[in-house]
Amino acid sequence: MAEKNLDFDAVIDRRNTNCLKYDFAEKRGMPGDLLPLWVADMDFPTSSYIQEALTKQTEHGIFGYSEVQEEYFDVLRGWMKRHHDWEVSPRWLVKTPGVVYALAMAVKSFTNEGDSVLIQLPVYYPFREVIEDNGRKVVSNTLTLGGDGKYHMDFADFENKIVSENIKLFFLCNPHNPVGRVWTEETLLTIGEICHRNHVIVVSDEIHADFVFQGKHHVFAGMNKKHEEITITCTAPSKTFNIAGLQISNIFIADPELRRAFRRQMDASGYSQLNVMGLVACQAAYRDGEEWYQAMLSYVRSNIEYCRTFFAERIPEVTMLEPEGTYLVWLDFRGMKLSDAELEHLIVREAKLWLDSGRIFGDSGRGFQRINVACPRSVLEEALQRLEKAVHGR
Repeated sequence: MAEKNLDFDAVIDRRNTNCLKYDFAEKRGMPGDLLPLWVADMDFPTSSYIQEALTKQTEHGIFGYSEVQEEYFDVLRGWMKRHHDWEVSPRWLVKTPGVVYALAMAVKSFTNEGDSVLIQLPVYYPFREVIEDNGRKVVSNTLTLGGDGKYHMDFADFENKIVSENIKLFFLCNPHNPVGRVWTEETLLTIGEICHRNHVIVVSDEIHADFVFQGKHHVFAGMNKKHEEITITCTAPSKTFNIAGLQISNIFIADPELRRAFRRQMDASGYSQLNVMGLVACQAAYRDGEEWYQAMLSYVRSNIEYCRTFFAERIPEVTMLEPEGTYLVWLDFRGMKLSDAELEHLIVREAKLWLDSGRIFGDSGRGFQRINVACPRSVLEEALQRLEKAVHGR
């Protein structure tokens, strides 16, 4: 059996499939004729090995309560070791229907109502939502954009916020969504030391760990024993293999007390066995999906290179921040001196694109837009040409 889904240039019509990206524009207050490059799923069919595993499961015809056997963890451990040089233990594993669900469980497990939780804006907006929706306070160690075109952490402010706000829980995003940083070893060791000496638990969202184009991804919990004992590591095959709709994430918690507290909160939420199709897909992905993954990664890398050249040569008014990781590109429109409303009009009404407005990632994201480049090249070309025409038409 050979991998069949390696034609990433093929345009698959996702309309009329209940697709969030393509079928819900008008229900979300947007024009129906937009080209969508917003939500973070890919427009590529997943590995044919995953499709075949799911087909085999459906042919069985019974979809009762299901769990995984030893092979599930074996292939998961193999993937983490091969790709991230991280040794994991089966005792650490807690399976959840998604990383955002795990974030919410961490908030409820390790903080009380009214407590503050630390994040680093601009950041994936569900970080803020699960904190506020659970009656906690958001505190930001806001990232700073340096002259090198990269975002950096302010370590002094990081520790000051921890002390002054009595922080006990910190959400780390690595690789960072939306700014695309793959945090360096030095940066992670520094914040790890600050968190350890201040007794701060770290929830490390590493869902984009398999998309690194510059530098090296360091698993935060795998760097040293201090990190390991304070960290909840959130991983999933959903971004890597485009199976987010199957709802499966693998959360690793080495410390037994933290793990027990997390599991208690999951039990209280009423959740137990996961979707059998998610379990099947995850196992097939990590066991058989390597060829598809490598080909997809190469294709996304070439799309990023295409964007880099296009913006430099044809839309210099917009600055593309170089993504070290993720398939999400952060675009800086601030040089155009547009208000929030004017920028939104440019993107939606003039370019007829649906991107993610930077302001949803926090006030420090104003003037930016996030574009998803995990799509066939022809779709990306059309999107950038629309944007070029709109920018130059002003």
